[in-house]
Amino acid sequence: MSPFIAEIIGTAILILLGNGVVANVLLNKTKGHDSGWIVITWGWGIAVFVAVYTMGQFSGAHINPAVTVGLAAAGLFEWSLVPGYIMAQILGGAIGALLVWLSYRDHFSKTTDESLILACHSTIPNIRNYPSNFMTEAIGTLLLVFGVLYLVSPGFIGVNGELLETITINGQEVGFGLGALSALPVGLLVLGIGLSLGGPTGYAINPARDLGPRIMHAVLPISNKGGSDWAYSWVPVAAPLVGGLVAAGLYLFLSF
Repeated sequence: MSPFIAEIIGTAILILLGNGVVANVLLNKTKGHDSGWIVITWGWGIAVFVAVYTMGQFSGAHINPAVTVGLAAAGLFEWSLVPGYIMAQILGGAIGALLVWLSYRDHFSKTTDESLILACHSTIPNIRNYPSNFMTEAIGTLLLVFGVLYLVSPGFIGVNGELLETITINGQEVGFGLGALSALPVGLLVLGIGLSLGGPTGYAINPARDLGPRIMHAVLPISNKGGSDWAYSWVPVAAPLVGGLVAAGLYLFLSF
């Protein structure tokens, strides 16, 4: 599979399951209505896990422009691939939001609170203070990208202290790993960020997660939807990119 197609699919899965759990909790007359923040954060953690374990083999499953830019800045990804990855991620985010709307269309029509409808697409700060909101998003993304940069593959430590991803048994080289479970640490990291740092802004920590669905909110024929809050939209785009770059800089500094 093309890595760009994989990024589209992976980000669409992320948004389908992530914004899907938000819709289940916030929209009227759903089975999960008003089930709370813990359900939302677990849903997003699982969304990341599923997206990474399905598409990681094809593209690395960045599913986030901040991760892509952070890896490139750290010298672990080609800069020439960055624009294509970011475009694919934003498109995937839009597709995922469309699928959420199709799944919950009847419930969107039964919901009259404009802020709840927007929250099923994009993030909204509970206290609107742009410098503070920017800082929160940057710190959350710093932790995300830093964790991704230091994610260790399963293996054994050799006699010289190096990580071995294959071993030789009876003269035959054998690889090993955790299979799909190797994606679990990233999902748990996102779960932890949501539980600990998600309160102020709803932890976008991903420009594509916010921008693609916000565009769909603007263009879809959703009843009672109101405005798309474009005045705030720059924060969940710019702040995660800054956080990713800071994480890359810290990684390079610690590598010396």
